[in-house]
Amino acid sequence: MSLKTWGMIALAGAVGVASAVPANAQSAQAIEHSGHTFHVAVCARHNAIGTARCFAHVVTDARGNPLNGKMNPNAVGAPSGYGPVDLRSAYKITTNGTATIAIVDSGGYSKAESDLGVYRSQYGLPACTTANGCFRKVNQSGGTSSYPRDDTGWSQESALDLDMASAMCPGCKLILVEANSATLANLAAAVRTAASLGATVISNSYGGSESGSTSYESAYNQPGRAVTVSTGDSGYGTQFPASSPHVIAVGGTSLVKASNARGWNETAWTSGGSGCSTTYAKPAFETDGLCTKRMEADVAAVGDPNTGVAVYGPASRSRSGWMVFGGTSVAAPLVGGIYGVTGHGPGDANNLWKNLGNAAAINDVTGGTNGTCGGTYYCSSQAGYDGPTGVGTPNGTSAF
Repeated sequence: MSLKTWGMIALAGAVGVASAVPANAQSAQAIEHSGHTFHVAVCARHNAIGTARCFAHVVTDARGNPLNGKMNPNAVGAPSGYGPVDLRSAYKITTNGTATIAIVDSGGYSKAESDLGVYRSQYGLPACTTANGCFRKVNQSGGTSSYPRDDTGWSQESALDLDMASAMCPGCKLILVEANSATLANLAAAVRTAASLGATVISNSYGGSESGSTSYESAYNQPGRAVTVSTGDSGYGTQFPASSPHVIAVGGTSLVKASNARGWNETAWTSGGSGCSTTYAKPAFETDGLCTKRMEADVAAVGDPNTGVAVYGPASRSRSGWMVFGGTSVAAPLVGGIYGVTGHGPGDANNLWKNLGNAAAINDVTGGTNGTCGGTYYCSSQAGYDGPTGVGTPNGTSAF
């Protein structure tokens, strides 16, 4: 169901960026819109070379205030946005998994465990707490004290990531690894810590320029682990670490319920990332014809804020609440959750590419575009492989 049916203020015209400035003090980001839905990037869009930003977008009203941030957290009824039943239905996930999923983000999130508990309780998922051994929070060195200072935007990103991993793999254990800051050096250190703690899946919903990234690429080369990475939220254009040949680069789609055999339709999200690397060599498993270096994405899942997901997390610095989120930050932990269900740690996207064209394992996405690229598959969805959605979206677990 599109968010426009949940009483949002409509916009006439195509997807674009509005010129308004959000009233919400948490962010100075421009208000954007997808279809009829206003949304704001929770991390600053401009980041310096050697740093990354998160790719979460919170759905807002016309003034930039989180749409559901004013909801009573104890209100009766389901929150707006897709929940676990919707997402598992869309991607045909039927089992719960037992693997360990690490979420790597920047900054502290003091309410991570309690907010996660509200989300899981709302949807009838089993409790995931420190006490029962399901949840663990560490700093980038693996310690359980001296956490970074809370950052509202990155905390919202962490809430989104934890909730999406939970939605797809309710039986998985979760580790939140908090990097000291959003530098590529600190995030890479956090990824290495996640691996050292035994995570089968490491989810990363952030990215930055390829320039200066080669010093950190080896951190994402984790044989025996599935390292999922969001491709971005600025449309056509390469992002690191999604461009690493050792990760599973996850693009974004618009996901709408439909009266067809699958029950859903998907097209490429107009702002989801894709691109041909200028830095990293093409892995042997990639079979696309034009890009001579690493091509992204490998696979995709829902990312359009207009068809966003329900999240419980920090609506402001002082309180938590129900919100709706989009961005390829939704897609990376969602796909990570599917790897958690299977327990597989493939180390790269080889098996996904082997399933290119296999309708029993992959939903081919053939519509939508995320930019201008001379009409090529770099930014335009088509039958088979394309940049915005990769080989397609999950149809069960066999490709994972």
